Amino acid sequence: MNLSKPSPYSASDAPGLLYASFNQDFGCFSCGLDSGFRIYNCDPLKEKMRKEFEDGGICIVEMLFRCNYLALVGGGKNPKYPPNKVIIWDDERNRGVIELEFRSEVKAVRLRRDKFVVVLVNKVIVYTFSLQPTKLHVFETVDNDRGLVALSSSDKHAILIFPGRQSGHIQIVDLNSVVSTTAVSSSAPSAPSASANPFTAATQQQQQQQQQQQTQPKYPMASTKPTANISIIPAHTSPLFCLVTNTNGTKCASASDKGTLIRVFDTGSSKLLNEFRRGVDRAEIYSIAFNSDSTRICAGSDKGTVHIFNLDGATGGTRVYNGGAGSPSAGPHYGEVIQPHHSSQMSTGNRQSSFAFMKDLLPKYFSSAWSFAQFKVAADCRCICAFGGEKNTVIVICADGSFYRFMFDPQKGGECVRESYNKFLKESDDD
Repeated sequence: MNLSKPSPYSASDAPGLLYASFNQDFGCFSCGLDSGFRIYNCDPLKEKMRKEFEDGGICIVEMLFRCNYLALVGGGKNPKYPPNKVIIWDDERNRGVIELEFRSEVKAVRLRRDKFVVVLVNKVIVYTFSLQPTKLHVFETVDNDRGLVALSSSDKHAILIFPGRQSGHIQIVDLNSVVSTTAVSSSAPSAPSASANPFTAATQQQQQQQQQQQTQPKYPMASTKPTANISIIPAHTSPLFCLVTNTNGTKCASASDKGTLIRVFDTGSSKLLNEFRRGVDRAEIYSIAFNSDSTRICAGSDKGTVHIFNLDGATGGTRVYNGGAGSPSAGPHYGEVIQPHHSSQMSTGNRQSSFAFMKDLLPKYFSSAWSFAQFKVAADCRCICAFGGEKNTVIVICADGSFYRFMFDPQKGGECVRESYNKFLKESDDD
C-alpha cells in the first residue's frame, strides 16, 4: 500500500507513513516512513526492527520472508535515495549491498529467493538475485503508475503476473519455463548464474568474468537468449487497480479502478474461476489476499471495509437469509436477502440476491456473488488485509497506523468479531 499518492481519505493517514506491505507469508509487515523504515511481527503485534535515517524517507520497503535482505526505494518530501534507484539492504551489515539505477521512477519491487522484479511505469524487469544481478527479462506494460505486479513465492513455481499492454488486461509468465532462441550478438561476457545463496563472493565472480573476457572471440557469435511464454487475460474493461497471486502461483485475483468486482483466474488455463461483487459504490481496493490453501480471499478498500469470499463449496457455510429485521445490517439490500424457496443460496456460502433464480432475465448484478463475511474498521481509511496465523482470523493494517485482528465464523459467516486493536504508529513516534 503506497500512501505517497493523495486520496480522499489521506487526512486520516498517520503522519510520516508512506508505505505498508506484508511479507510473503503474511507473518510480518514493513512500513516506509519519511524518516526510515520499520519491520513488525503480525501475531502478536511487535516491532522487530527500525532504521532511522536523518537524511530522508523510504516509500517502498519489500521483505524477503524474514531474512535480512530488504528492497528499498526512496520517497517522501526528502527521499533517502533517488526514486529511480533500488537498494538491496542487508540488515546484518547495516548497509546497501546492491544498487540499481533506472531512467525513470521505480514503482514497485518484488523479491524471491532466486529472482527479483522491478516495476517501472511501462516496464517490468526480472533479475537474478545475486551480488551482480543479471537482467533476465523485460516486459512492456500499459501505463502502470500503481506498480501493479504479483510474484509467487513458492520455491517450485516462479509465476509473474503484471498488467498487459491494453488497459484491463493481465499478462502471466512462468519464469521457470523459458524458450531458448538463437540470436547473433557481438562478444560480451556472460554473467554468472544465481546460486542458492543470493550473494556469492564478489571476488570469485569477478575472476570468472575476467576469464570469460580473455577467452571470448572478437567477432559476432551465435548465442541463446531465454524468452518466456506469455498468457494474456482480458480481465476487466476498466484499468486495473489491484493484482495478486497465491503462494504457488496457480491462481490470481484482480480488481479494476471501479472496485465493484473481484475476479479470480486459473493462471495455467486463464479460465475465470470466480467473480465476486464487493459492493455497488466505487471503491479503491488496495489489497486482495488468498488464504494458505487458496480456498478463500479477503479484500480491503479505501473505505475501511474488508470482505471475505469463499472460492469453493467445500468452505461454504449453510446460512439462509429471510430478510426483515433479523438480517445482518452490513451490505446492500439485494446482497442480504435470500429466499429459501427460490433455492438461490450459493453452495460456497457467499451471499446472493433473492432474484438470482431469474438471472437469465435480469441484469448480471442480480446473479452476483457477495461476500461470505465482512467487517469495517473504526475509521474511513485505506487498509490492507491478510488471513492471520490463527485459524479463521483476518489481520488488517490501516493507513492511520492502526492494526486489527478479526475472527469470522467459517459456517455462518456474516459480521466478523473484532479480537484485538493496536496502534503500531503512535503520535509519540513522530516527536
